[in-house]
Amino acid sequence: MKDSILIYSGGLDSTTMLYEFQHSIALAVSFDYGANHNSREIDCAKQHCKKLAIEHIIIPLDFMHRYFRSSLLSGDDAIPDAEYDKENMASTVVPFRNAIMLAIATGLAESRKLKHVMMANHGGDHDIYPDCRPQFVNAMNKTMQAGTYDAITLLTPYTNISKTEIARKGAELGIDYSTTWSCYRGAQYHCGTCATCRERRQALLQAGIKDNTIYQNN
Repeated sequence: MKDSILIYSGGLDSTTMLYEFQHSIALAVSFDYGANHNSREIDCAKQHCKKLAIEHIIIPLDFMHRYFRSSLLSGDDAIPDAEYDKENMASTVVPFRNAIMLAIATGLAESRKLKHVMMANHGGDHDIYPDCRPQFVNAMNKTMQAGTYDAITLLTPYTNISKTEIARKGAELGIDYSTTWSCYRGAQYHCGTCATCRERRQALLQAGIKDNTIYQNN
């Protein structure tokens, strides 16, 4: 039964969720909030939704780019070249981003008489992003249920697993990860050196998946 909305970036994690739960996803929604890489992600999202015949919409959140502070919103040069950890990635936090997106997706779900909103946060995000942690997910789930007539629930099945485990799921599903986007820079190809590129490469390597991503810097 198609009773869910997926917040869908077009990245490795949310694309895996799109394929794994395709039979329950009625709508995939991407948000364009002015990040360096949004257009690259959204191009990937369009491609996969078309392949799976899942409705896809794009909602602009221009105000975030205008008023919020994050290296994701400040141009490619602001993105740190380092490992994927709290110290290096703190600048990439977009304040309360997931809460804003979830609020909109919840309104969409109730408007369309759907029961669930899905988000592809994972265990590796917990130290870096406050709005990916289990305590946030649990609190937001309660808020969504309390604030809607239909008690919309938040589903986050990847909260406590690693990106490597997600990649293994994708391999079993036959996903071509070269058609997903991870790099926080918005160039033609993945840079290969920023923290998200490093995390992606490591996850695919540890999962035993051939990495067909084109990287500018090897």
